[in-house]
Amino acid sequence: MILFKNIGQLVTVGGRKPKTGLEMKELNIINDAYLIVENEQISDFGRKSKEFDESDFEKIIDVEGKVMMPGFVDPHTHFVFAGDRSQEFKMRLKGIPYIDILKKGGGILSTVKATRKSSKRKLYDLSQKRVEKFLSYGVTTVEGKSGYGLDKKTEIKQLEVMKEINEKENIDIISTFMGAHAVPKNYKNNSSGYIDYLIEEVMPEVSKKKLAEFCDVFCDEGAFSYQESKKILKAAKELGFKLKIHADEIKNTKASQLAGKLNAVSAEHLLKASDKGLTSLKENNVIAVLLPLTAFSLQEKYADARKMIEMKIPVALATDLNPGSSYSQSIPLLLSLAVMYMNMSPEEAISALTINAACALDKGDDIGSIEKGKRADLLVIDAPHYNHLFYNFGVNLVEKVFKNGNLVLDNNLTKRKI
Repeated sequence: MILFKNIGQLVTVGGRKPKTGLEMKELNIINDAYLIVENEQISDFGRKSKEFDESDFEKIIDVEGKVMMPGFVDPHTHFVFAGDRSQEFKMRLKGIPYIDILKKGGGILSTVKATRKSSKRKLYDLSQKRVEKFLSYGVTTVEGKSGYGLDKKTEIKQLEVMKEINEKENIDIISTFMGAHAVPKNYKNNSSGYIDYLIEEVMPEVSKKKLAEFCDVFCDEGAFSYQESKKILKAAKELGFKLKIHADEIKNTKASQLAGKLNAVSAEHLLKASDKGLTSLKENNVIAVLLPLTAFSLQEKYADARKMIEMKIPVALATDLNPGSSYSQSIPLLLSLAVMYMNMSPEEAISALTINAACALDKGDDIGSIEKGKRADLLVIDAPHYNHLFYNFGVNLVEKVFKNGNLVLDNNLTKRKI
C-alpha cells in the first residue's frame, strides 16, 4: 500500500459518467487530505484527521501541501506521423486557407507521403518522444488516430506503433482507426471507391488484429460527405468499433447530426455545428470534444463551449496534436485558451480534461476522477490551489506523475539533471 499524505488540496473531480451543465463546475475538493493506493487502484481518500499506522504502508509520499488531482486525459490526437510541415504554418500566416493548402498537395497528403516512407522503427522513435512530452504535461491516457497512411500497409503500421508504445511506455494509448482522413491520390475524384476499399480491405484486417477500439472519419468539405461518412461508420459499428467523428470543422455538413443518429461516443471540432447538430448531440449523449489549440493555430473562431455547456452537452477538451493544424502538446496553453477565449470556468476546463475526456474514450469507469476502485493515475501540481493552472498561465505546473500508483515522472528531477 502507498499513502499520500499532506495533500493541500485533493481535486477528486468525482463521478464515472460525463458531467453536464452545472455539474462541470463541481470538482469535489477535499482540503488537508490523504489518499491510499492499493494494487494500483485508489482504495481510500479523505481528510487527514484520520489516524494511520504508517508502518502499514510500503511507501509514504509527502505531497507537502500541494495539489493532487487525476491525470489528464487527451481524447483526440494524431501523434503517430513522420515529416515536417512548418512551411505550411508560414503559408497560413500569409492568409492561405488550410483547404487551399490541401488542394495543392500539402496538408494531410504531405504527411501521408512522409509516413509511408518512414520505417516502423523510425515512426516508433518519433512517436515515443511525443508520448514522453505528453507525460511531462500530466497526460496519463492519450488517444491516437491513424490516417496518415491511407493504405492498408501504413494504416496498420501506425496502429502497430501505438500498440507497441502502449505495451512499453508509462502511458495508456487508446487507438482509433481513421483511414477516412483524406482521399489518397490514387483515388482522386473517387472518394466513394476509397470508402469501399477501406470497408472491404482495411477495416476487417484492423478488426482481426484488434488494433483499434474506435473508428473515426473526417466528415467535412474537402474530405468525406455525409453519406460516405455514414457508410463507413455503420460498417465500423458492425465490426465492433466504437464511433467517433470529425464533425463540422470547416463547414456545417450535418456531421453532428450524424454523430447523434449513429450514437457515436464523441463528435470532435464542432466549429461550424448547427443548433440541430448540437441538439442531436445532447439527445443522444454524444460528448463534444473541443480543440482550442487547433482554432488558435488556424486563427479560426473557437467552438461555442459556453452554448454547449448551457445546453447540457458534455464537453471535453483535447490538444489535437498533429503536424498541420495543431502542432502542440501544451496542456497549459490549452487550459488558458479554454478559460480566456472559450468562456469556460477553470472548474469546467478541469472537468473537460479529466472525467469528460475519459468518457470520450469510454473509460469513465476506470480513469478521469479520484474514486475508490479507479486506477491510480494521479498528478501532483506544484501550487497551493488548482486556480494556479490558469493564473500562472502558459507554465507547466505538473511536478509529479503517477501511473497506476507508481511514480513515472518527476519534472523537478528532470530540471535538476539539466
